[in-house]
Amino acid sequence: MIKKKTKKKKLDIIYEDKEIIVINKPSKQLCIATDKDKEHTLYSEVSSYVKKQNPKNKIFIVHRLDKDTSGIVLFAKNEVLKRKLQDNWESVAKTREYVAIVDGKMEHKKDCLKDYLKESKTLQVYVTEDTKNGKLAITNYEVLKNTKVYSMLKVNISTGRKNQIRVQLNDINHSI
Repeated sequence: MIKKKTKKKKLDIIYEDKEIIVINKPSKQLCIATDKDKEHTLYSEVSSYVKKQNPKNKIFIVHRLDKDTSGIVLFAKNEVLKRKLQDNWESVAKTREYVAIVDGKMEHKKDCLKDYLKESKTLQVYVTEDTKNGKLAITNYEVLKNTKVYSMLKVNISTGRKNQIRVQLNDINHSI
């Protein structure tokens, strides 16, 4: 069997200094490895990049985006800064804004979705009525453009739950 070489894409570095590196992550790429997919993650690419400068260099991911989501990912170049950023994330990341294309025409031009989310044993995230064991997820959206088939939304999240936007919009029958 002949193994086909895939052309490696160049990292889209938005900003870098001695303490942080900010990357524009493409969609369809994992931020960090999973049991099923360990290669070609954003983390591994950024790690390789900083190790080319100095083999002793390390990076620490501060936050993540879903595989299908493109956007800005912040890495710290030391563990102390990573912890400070994560511990103060609500004040560091004051605006967490996304653009999403969803199925169907949205009924409301603006809305705030407040749901409780839980994760199943198979790692599937879903909306639940269980306010005691679920985690509160708050998502605000505004319709930017509508067609009969799709809506383009500006989405801002107040909480950062796993798959929050995807799960909440799917729950109101407007999947991404």
